[in-house]
Amino acid sequence: MPTSVALGTHFEAFIREQVQSGRFNNVSEVVRAGLRLLEENEQHRELRLEALRAEIAAGKASGPAKPADEVFSRLEAKYSAQAKRKQN
Repeated sequence: MPTSVALGTHFEAFIREQVQSGRFNNVSEVVRAGLRLLEENEQHRELRLEALRAEIAAGKASGPAKPADEVFSRLEAKYSAQAKRKQN
């Protein structure tokens, strides 16, 4: 099914260069190659989004976050004790 699209001078020149280089036989091959790449990119994007959504859900399910002050105080105490043991 023939379709008409407006690509603009930049992409028209790019397509022409691709055909003239011999890499592609015609304009349709160049456009199909571009669409395949776009489709593949979108599939990878969707997989990444699904993985991020799963990580967000796991984070939410893990319970409430601990206050940063509490975490830092505990770490400071731990490393301070380690430093004192090394000095002795």
